[in-house]
Amino acid sequence: MSQRLHLVFGGELVDPQRTEFRDTNDIHYVGIFPNYEQAYSAWKAEAQRTVDSAHTRYFIAHLHRLRDEETPAGPTEELGN
Repeated sequence: MSQRLHLVFGGELVDPQRTEFRDTNDIHYVGIFPNYEQAYSAWKAEAQRTVDSAHTRYFIAHLHRLRDEETPAGPTEELGN
């Protein structure tokens, strides 16, 4: 099985109904994890730690979905060549 990296991050949102961060310089990067289970555990710990802050949210980004080596390069990746 290939490694499936996940990024856990979060911070204060402008509006709890949206996903726009109040200040992108203050985003809390929890870490990159080798599988969803570990990422979920880290996400849950941060979500529970900040449960009293209605504007604070944490997310899991599936980094393995950003780049599939079997997929041909897109036009923006070819600009540097």
